[in-house]
Amino acid sequence: MDSEEDESSHQNSKRSKPISDSQFASTSMQDSTFTAPNLPEELIAEILKRVPVKSLLQFRCVSKSWLGIISSSDFVKTHLSLSANDKEYKHRRLMLSFVQPENNLKDCSLGSLLYGSVTEAFDLDYPMKNPVKSVWIVGSVNGLICVAIEENDLFIWNPSIRKFKRLPSFRPTLRCGYYFMYGFGYDEVNDDYKVVGVFCIFGVGGSYDVEVKVYGLKSDSWRNIDDYHGGVLLNDSGKFVKGKLHWATSARFGGYNGWDIVSIDLKDEKWGKIEQPCYEKGNFDFVLGVLEDNLSVLCNYNRTRADVWVMKDYGVKDSWEKMYTISCPNDPGKYMFSPPLCMSKKGEILLVFGSIFMIYNPTDDSIRYPEVTNFDACLEAEIYTESLISPILQNDPIPQQQ
Repeated sequence: MDSEEDESSHQNSKRSKPISDSQFASTSMQDSTFTAPNLPEELIAEILKRVPVKSLLQFRCVSKSWLGIISSSDFVKTHLSLSANDKEYKHRRLMLSFVQPENNLKDCSLGSLLYGSVTEAFDLDYPMKNPVKSVWIVGSVNGLICVAIEENDLFIWNPSIRKFKRLPSFRPTLRCGYYFMYGFGYDEVNDDYKVVGVFCIFGVGGSYDVEVKVYGLKSDSWRNIDDYHGGVLLNDSGKFVKGKLHWATSARFGGYNGWDIVSIDLKDEKWGKIEQPCYEKGNFDFVLGVLEDNLSVLCNYNRTRADVWVMKDYGVKDSWEKMYTISCPNDPGKYMFSPPLCMSKKGEILLVFGSIFMIYNPTDDSIRYPEVTNFDACLEAEIYTESLISPILQNDPIPQQQ
């Protein structure tokens, strides 16, 4: 079975090479002066919770007690919570997708991008890597990233621990004239990671049918969802906020007039609608995003400026607030903004303008462009948190390496 694999056996990131258990043990035995700290286990756990994942993978070899601490589910969850809430972003990275000069994934440090002078992007040896096949970042949650290769090859991957699970193949009843979109999120109530696939099949006279499938990591299977009554999806990937995936939809294909925001609750897999803000007048393109765990809408006005709206209290229409208005720099008709990715402790926001990173300071309306090496024209950028969460469940069969 090749649906789940330990990537460290043959898919190592070029930014770091894993240290094997035997290498670490050999080094420890050669150093006769090494002894594990004689500290209470509770104190050791508190210290380890603040250690980067890369070091924790090595520290598992120190002793059986350290291995037990680091492997416990409570430790994994607490470590994730501390990493995700660190405003210095020391344990968060940006996953980047590229199409030039070839299809590829890279990543870089989010903290370095915001607070450093120069940031390096690293090439990744991701699962099923093929430079001639398109690669699409579906989404990220709790350190797990869902990636699609071409149309139907999907996998859930934790690049920090170099493990991934390939999703079982599925074939919806598609015909000529269709398109598809995916979303990835976490069902906290059932402790399950889910992928939602929405497939729109076009018929004659502007008619269309929509088929929805949901994959659950626990069951390792796809199921059909039959109660979708929205329109044509406009955004590439579902935006995960407050336990729900969100898409912008239109009543007809190829038009932005009369759109809605639909959501699917991953807990009960029921669809709903989100009320929108009162936009300013004018023609604009409409893109959903996530900023500081809140649903956001970015409006590109004729490629001259962008308004950023944020829903501060989820589900409450009056909580929509226009947080920023950003003027397009340089050639205003050439590029568009992408939704903001995050906010720094100084109140600056990071976003993509065209295919480059931009940091906007709303205090003085200034813009700066962080320097990134080993970086080409970026197609997508997705933040992920370094974590110990594994996409391979304990009761999964041991995979056979190909």
